Amino acid sequence: MAHPSLNSSEPTSTMVDLVSKLGYFALNSSIHTPTSNGSSPFVSNHINFGGFGVNHQNRFRVGNSLGFSNKGSSFRKFFGDFNSFIRVHCDRNPIGFASIGGGGSHSGENNGISDNGHVVLEDSRVPINGVVEGESPKRVLILMSDTGGGHRASAEAIKAAFTENYGDEYQVFVTDLWSEHTPWPFNQLPKSYNFLVKHGPLWKMTYYGTAPRVIHQSNFAATSTFIAGEVARGLMKYKPDIIISVHPLMQHVPLRVLRSRGLLQKIVFATVVTDLSTCHPTWFHKLVTRCYCASNEVSRRAQKAGLKPSQIKVYGLPVRPSFVKAVRPKPELRKGLGMDENLPAVLLMGGGEGMGPIEATARALGNALYDASLGGPVGQILIICGRNKKLAAKLQSIDWKIPVEVKGFVTKMEECMGACDCIITKAGPGTIAEAMIRGLPIILNDYIAGQEAGNVPFVIENGIGKYSKSPKEIANIVAQWFGPRADELLMMSKNALKHARPDAVFKIVHDLHELVRQRERSLARS
Repeated sequence: MAHPSLNSSEPTSTMVDLVSKLGYFALNSSIHTPTSNGSSPFVSNHINFGGFGVNHQNRFRVGNSLGFSNKGSSFRKFFGDFNSFIRVHCDRNPIGFASIGGGGSHSGENNGISDNGHVVLEDSRVPINGVVEGESPKRVLILMSDTGGGHRASAEAIKAAFTENYGDEYQVFVTDLWSEHTPWPFNQLPKSYNFLVKHGPLWKMTYYGTAPRVIHQSNFAATSTFIAGEVARGLMKYKPDIIISVHPLMQHVPLRVLRSRGLLQKIVFATVVTDLSTCHPTWFHKLVTRCYCASNEVSRRAQKAGLKPSQIKVYGLPVRPSFVKAVRPKPELRKGLGMDENLPAVLLMGGGEGMGPIEATARALGNALYDASLGGPVGQILIICGRNKKLAAKLQSIDWKIPVEVKGFVTKMEECMGACDCIITKAGPGTIAEAMIRGLPIILNDYIAGQEAGNVPFVIENGIGKYSKSPKEIANIVAQWFGPRADELLMMSKNALKHARPDAVFKIVHDLHELVRQRERSLARS
């Protein structure tokens, strides 16, 4: 790919102009006035922008059509500048409305915006009606993004539950909407997230900085302006009867597209919130058919965001159906995993990437679970290193005084948890939910600021476990649980089981099945 000279001044000035104008669209206070139905213009598919230095009565609306009034030339110039920048720097096709049908010329130069400033969100390659009446099997589209492992895990759990409960009645697709169906730079979302999380202060600033409604809705409005056509094709190629979002950034833009195409009454759109307690406000949108919450705290936040009680169901966090099934006895599971059949065991988790202070914690446990007076171990460790092969190799090379079994990436986590008596992990909601189903007391050793911060008090206040970042303190807690404080371990195990919701994923798919049936009956009567 050819790269422009670094001394070129034209792309730089174009980018400066782009940023200044995009900032005007995102931050202009005149575009934040609620609509007549009580929702912000940025929540729905109607975006009201104040005119460019003109009377605010001359507003244009983005909905089933995009009107740019008599100042459309400024807006067209903005898109032209943006496309010039993309061409020069990326050798890529321009993005925006170039692929969306509308009156007038459809050339890349004007992004499909006609001379009179009107564009209809219509693509000849995409069916206007996303639902094929009476078609079988029903089609389910699950929207997720690989920003952390929990979103994909929830998506796969829902897919598995549909298959287990309804077999061939449903055809389920899982897609990363941003990575697979949007152009650069929007398709870089997972990489951006991973970078921000590794630099905690940056993620914290991003999370809390985008929480105010006026900020994130402005961002979604500006983003939707560029990628509406791409998202529409990404959604409609599946012809879904149900769309399920398991990610906080998968509500606003898709719902705007559905509303612009008149499909909100034909397609069931559900949000499955995959956070246990604290959650970002972008999870909630008033236009969803249903919002499934993992806890009463999440439900409270949904209602505060404007959702009606009839839209909300508190079923718990969806985990893979295999966790609902009974597991073999502990000695049998331990034998299959190469562990000692009789010693109590602690599961040390590092997540899919094997991150965190695993080695330091494992060494501290190795010392704390060895009783010198007895000359032997009082417990054992099962360590999950995920995809971190270097860490796994290093841990396997250590001469341990107690039984230690080291695993890489595992697929049958229910067996690993079933073989152990407690777990050490970061405060990921999926792992917490799975541990509660298995009745495992939890020691949290870290959390991601923002979405995981509330999981720490959730575990502690419900008597399910403890929190510490000190490997030595964590090891001492486990040693106490495996010795003089075994009663505390037992009590926490009972509390974990009490708060577990093993059937959450099946309740979710059953409710969605009923919603589809109700929608079909309603459409048949109309």
